[in-house]
Amino acid sequence: MKRRLPALLAAGVPLAAAGVIYAPVSASAGPVPTAPLAAASPASFACTSFQLSAPDGTTVESVTATAVPTGTFQVPGVPPLGGYPVPEVPAHCEVTVALTHPGANDHAKVQIWLPQSGWNGRFQADGGAAYAAGNIGSVAAAIKQGYAAATTDAGVDTSGLDSSWALNSQGRINTALLQNFASRSVHEMAIVGKQVVDDVYGYAASYSYFNGCSTGGRQGYLEAQQYPTDFNGINADAPAINWNQFEVATLWPQVVMNQEHTYPTTCEFNAFNQAALKACDKLDGVVDGLISDPNRCDFDPRRLIGTTVVCDGKQYTITAADADVVRKIWDGPRDTNGKRLWYGLSIGADFSYLAASKTDANGVTTGLPFIVPAQWVADFVEKQPSFNTANLSYAQFDEIFQKARAEYDSVIGTRDADLSAFRNAGGKLVTWQGDADQLIPTAGTVDYRKRVDALMGGTKKVDDFYRVFLAPGVAHCGLNGGNVDDLAALTAWVEHGQAPNVLHATLPTAAGQTVTRDVCRYPMVSRYTGHGDPSAASSFRCVKAQRD
Repeated sequence: MKRRLPALLAAGVPLAAAGVIYAPVSASAGPVPTAPLAAASPASFACTSFQLSAPDGTTVESVTATAVPTGTFQVPGVPPLGGYPVPEVPAHCEVTVALTHPGANDHAKVQIWLPQSGWNGRFQADGGAAYAAGNIGSVAAAIKQGYAAATTDAGVDTSGLDSSWALNSQGRINTALLQNFASRSVHEMAIVGKQVVDDVYGYAASYSYFNGCSTGGRQGYLEAQQYPTDFNGINADAPAINWNQFEVATLWPQVVMNQEHTYPTTCEFNAFNQAALKACDKLDGVVDGLISDPNRCDFDPRRLIGTTVVCDGKQYTITAADADVVRKIWDGPRDTNGKRLWYGLSIGADFSYLAASKTDANGVTTGLPFIVPAQWVADFVEKQPSFNTANLSYAQFDEIFQKARAEYDSVIGTRDADLSAFRNAGGKLVTWQGDADQLIPTAGTVDYRKRVDALMGGTKKVDDFYRVFLAPGVAHCGLNGGNVDDLAALTAWVEHGQAPNVLHATLPTAAGQTVTRDVCRYPMVSRYTGHGDPSAASSFRCVKAQRD
């Protein structure tokens, strides 16, 4: 799946330095390997205002329809969700539906774009990122591939960075907007979007798909859990499920550095990842700049104590305190009794997002928490927008972790392992996540899949409708250039019964090279055959993961 990266990424500006958020998701840029199911003729295409049936519990405030000629679409906003062009967007009808929930004083906007010609007969709903429920840039990319596509803003800010909507004027949680963002707006988008497709083309879509990563991935799982008949296929990548666990858990590196009074530099953090790569790269049978199974990598950070690294002309010596900080970050959060609360940063994942720090003019270094979990804790959990998450103690962290789960798991946790209704409806769910995801612990996704296996009859039975793929070396939502053909594989599974055993991908190596690889379905991992070009997918096979 090729990601449309915004101008900020193309310019090579580090996302952490820019304070940006989870990567946006666009539709797979590669051609879907199936013939169009339908082709709307000009006579059947009607881009005019029409009457819609309001989804249960809503009122339709307005409906507008505008015919838009072929051209470049400039995605509004700032990177990564906006501020970049989508060229050669075909002529299409843009339908905007405004919904409200009576008594809630909310205004959620659903946008549906429908290509004037060349419609492939499919409907695609696109998810959001961070605190944005949708991404209009993904819709623009989807209609270039022939989809009728939709997204929703859920009535909240579309930049993804602004969570000020969390609290009302009385300082209480805005429950209507939280419910929109957490669950109901995506479902209502599905209902409205399919109605609009039927009205504009004169007949219904043959298949409906959901496509999203990060927050969008969570939305996809929410649909499978709560609204199992909305979509035939769900592509939900790097999913922000287990919301309260992972959001609070991603503040753990800040807690560790604060409590240990040790703030390693980016260069020192990188040295630990480089050493782990050197120790574990060969475990898949070849040295190729990738760790194929991070769970098998048992590199001990203490092995670097006393070594020196040079950064920008300055020499640093790795201390025992540095190694202990890294060990605790990789291990993940634990409560004050030592019990594991959630999973840590994957070995090989970039530290600079979650373990950032800053040094003032007086030489005092303090933590710089990642904005999304910091806002979740400040605005939603503590209900104090000025709450500082850079100075949490272990005990405070433990308390916040438990508080978040108690208050919000039933609202936005998205961790229900019972997917039987989705399975019974014939739905298919595909998830891939990078093994080097620096924002959402990959182990959390695996944990969810294990719980589904335990509840629903084991791996083989669950594989009949739900498959997970872990991509070596790839960062969150492919931010570092990892491309996976997820949507094409999902389409072939839904429409032709071709269940994917692998996802074809291009992966970035630690040396900055790109290699082709077949990403294995969980719980299999990739292993070198012993011969052939290490940069070619044909030189690897999927084997059962080893545990030394």
